[in-house]
Amino acid sequence: MTEAVTYAYAVARDEDGSLAEAVSELAGVSDAPVHLVRAREGHDVVIAVSPVPEREFQEAALRAHLEDIDWLESVARSHHHVIEALAARTTVLPLRLATVYLDDERVRVMLRAHHESFDRRLTDLAAQVEWGVKLYVEDAAASESPAEADTLTGLSPGRAYLNRRKAQRHAREEAYQDAERGAERVQAAARAHAVDRVQHRPQQGELARGPGENVVNDAYLVPLHQAEGFRTAVMRAAEGLHGVRIEITGPWPPYSFAAEIEPLKGAAP
Repeated sequence: MTEAVTYAYAVARDEDGSLAEAVSELAGVSDAPVHLVRAREGHDVVIAVSPVPEREFQEAALRAHLEDIDWLESVARSHHHVIEALAARTTVLPLRLATVYLDDERVRVMLRAHHESFDRRLTDLAAQVEWGVKLYVEDAAASESPAEADTLTGLSPGRAYLNRRKAQRHAREEAYQDAERGAERVQAAARAHAVDRVQHRPQQGELARGPGENVVNDAYLVPLHQAEGFRTAVMRAAEGLHGVRIEITGPWPPYSFAAEIEPLKGAAP
């Protein structure tokens, strides 16, 4: 028999007691069934969990898995699937990817210890969603126009190369200036609708899959009734920027605004 540990997805509010039945049909990481852990009977703050193979989540194995993009994407999809299903029914505090405890009882101990802070944060986040806003500076070389190319005709290869590089640097400098102005305009527009903001580090490497360089990677907490106004205002604020691309994603559960949880004794390494 394979030894199992407990994978924790999110803290949630179960106000009417119907959440257990709702999650019973969910398959989580490793296709394991999802269930709820409750601090005590009568408490409406719960944690959604499922059993996962211990061998995959031991410290050494987990370190190796976190370098495996395919494994990481599979776990992230399952993780998000459970959180998204919960968020469709109630307020949630998403936990970090691969939050694992030795067993359900250790999760219960953690929930009891943090119950009051979780309860307050769930109240704070009720009826609010997260929107992501990214700004990209596009590749200056890719945006060279036919007219600019024509001006290089007849020049020596060396002179043409130097002129092209100079034009690209100039275009890139202008794009960065536009990106800075765009970021200020977007922030001003977002503040009219959002109640909180988190600035993430710009994405690079495997995480930056779109064209261009990611220079702004922000998350905004927006009341549900302000969602469409937020999106429209942010898109309008980015109009007219040259060499700059904006990407808005959401609405999401409030990943960036959930309270950080310090693993208590009993958490799997």
